[in-house]
Amino acid sequence: MALRELTQEERDTARQKALAARVERAEVKREFGAGRLSFTGVLSRADDSEAVARLKTLELLEALPGIGRVTATKILEDLGISINRRLGGLGVKQRRALGDHLARLG
Repeated sequence: MALRELTQEERDTARQKALAARVERAEVKREFGAGRLSFTGVLSRADDSEAVARLKTLELLEALPGIGRVTATKILEDLGISINRRLGGLGVKQRRALGDHLARLG
């Protein structure tokens, strides 16, 4: 099935929407990493914003100081959360487990 050609205006609109989503996700990661936004605050924003809901949990953990890809991957594996899971796809138990783990980190 072939996709229809987009007009220049439709492409520009899609490009602006994608840029706004990337900026919003970057801001959430920056605030979370700096400690200005709690994990529950991130989840609250994910519930309200599709752009934040599409942020990978792994990327959010990597935003924390001192946590790289290996440590973030290990945290998720220990909690039984797929490394490809996005914030919007976290279940109630996964949210609670990750929140508890982050609280223990500091």
